[in-house]
Amino acid sequence: MPRPPDGTGLDSLASLLPAAGGPAGTWMILVGLAVATFLAEDLTCIGAGLLVAQGRIGFVEASIACAIGIFVGDLLLVAAGRSLGRHVVERAPLSWVVSPAALTRAEGWFEARGVRMVLLSRFVPGSRLPLYVAAGVLRAPLRPIVLALAAASIVWTPLLVGLSRATGGAVVAWLERYEAWALVAVLVSAAVTLLVVKVVVPAFTWRGRRLLLSRWRRWTRWEFWPVWLFNLPVFLHWLRLGVAHRNLALFTAANPGMPAGGFVLESKSEILGALPPAVVPRFERIELPDDTAGRLEAIESARRRLGLEYPFVGKPDVGERGAGVAILRNSAGVEHWLHAAPSAVLVQEYAPGEEFGVFYVRRPSQASGTIFSIMAKSFPAVTGDGSSTLERLILADDRAVCMAPLYLERNADRLDSVPAAGERVELTDIGNHCRGTLFRDGRALATPELTAAVDAIARAVPGFYFGRFDLRCPSVEALRAGRDLRIIELNGVTSEATHIYEPGASLLAGWRTLFEQWRLAFEIARENVERGARPTRLRDLFALLAERRRRSATIPGVREA
Repeated sequence: MPRPPDGTGLDSLASLLPAAGGPAGTWMILVGLAVATFLAEDLTCIGAGLLVAQGRIGFVEASIACAIGIFVGDLLLVAAGRSLGRHVVERAPLSWVVSPAALTRAEGWFEARGVRMVLLSRFVPGSRLPLYVAAGVLRAPLRPIVLALAAASIVWTPLLVGLSRATGGAVVAWLERYEAWALVAVLVSAAVTLLVVKVVVPAFTWRGRRLLLSRWRRWTRWEFWPVWLFNLPVFLHWLRLGVAHRNLALFTAANPGMPAGGFVLESKSEILGALPPAVVPRFERIELPDDTAGRLEAIESARRRLGLEYPFVGKPDVGERGAGVAILRNSAGVEHWLHAAPSAVLVQEYAPGEEFGVFYVRRPSQASGTIFSIMAKSFPAVTGDGSSTLERLILADDRAVCMAPLYLERNADRLDSVPAAGERVELTDIGNHCRGTLFRDGRALATPELTAAVDAIARAVPGFYFGRFDLRCPSVEALRAGRDLRIIELNGVTSEATHIYEPGASLLAGWRTLFEQWRLAFEIARENVERGARPTRLRDLFALLAERRRRSATIPGVREA
């Protein structure tokens, strides 16, 4: 088949690389491959294999270049651990990919199995970075470490380069005839190789298969979908309602007593302060100083003023989806939490009992409101059998495996422990779905007594008509009776009727519920505007979203301490 006149295909693809006809061009490619392994080892090896398949460099040279780059990069990780100690994971770029808990666990692996783990980790995805840093932190003897790293690179690199060459070589002859499709075919070949490395290789172990199952379930069960994906139809519905009401930001008038109706960035302390004190656990908002000692003293002083014992709750004054919230059980937990805490935080009394989300709605024209939704929170746990580690129990559990990456990271410092037979181990105790809590449809728990109690609390909050109470009470019976309710948070106009996240619930039913919720928000806002309320301007909403994005980068989801 004649070559296309526009220069597409293999020739144009090859033109992106230095000419390899002479030694200088070959050396440029090989040095580039070695350096590129510092950024992406597997992708670089795959690219090297494709170059071999094309005949631009030899297999041996490509394997040696990649192996040298990988070996040097691994040595740098060990050196970083030796020179900086455990603080190395608190600094970029390692802080982006290795958590302190992962480092602690890797130290345990290394102390238990020694240099053998260094060699094996090359074939276990996700274990290399923390293990190599741990070897440095523990100041292990360098000679066996260097030999193990060299052996791992020598064995692993030719395998991956060879696999890529095999998949790439199968299409080179075809590409020479159909050059217009060269770039597409090369990308497909690279994708197939990457699929083998990331899916097929892990599938040879039980742990790898369970993690693959975890990923599959998170994509096939809508309750685990990313927020942006699930809410696309809801966003379109909001646009339709905004156009119909001739104001996209009208909904912010649903709660005139909250800034922007409780859209984003509302102050938890201001909202809790507007509630009747009898139903709110004791709390205090404090501004933290910059130094660690001053931060610890500020928290301890607030705890003493409130008369709190451990455990108590620490949370950002401005935040969402449980980010930065921690149940603090001791002084060490406080110190750990403060590493990532923002300057303005709440110290709050811990309210024991069962947790629920009760969504309340009242039109301004109505004397009393109604309960739109009830969600019952169930904190996931696994039960020990006396022989399995916590990690294995998590991966073996039919529900816990769905959020295995989250649970494994959050419990990283105890994954190798073996719970006793019958011992119940909670995996999280922060009541947010994105942090692993199980949500159940609790609408059947609504009673006239509960409705009256929630309505009385809601009507005591100036300018509040629409939102969700996150509350705790001693039992389901207490909830149904509307007694002993403790409000730990009140969310405004962007809160969800979270009963929709019941496992196995219909996706369409979930969307219908949120469509109805937003319809009510706009209608309540319209009534409030007719009574003199002013919605937030649309440009101010965009400014709030920009500020929210900026702040979210500084308030990571902190593990329970």
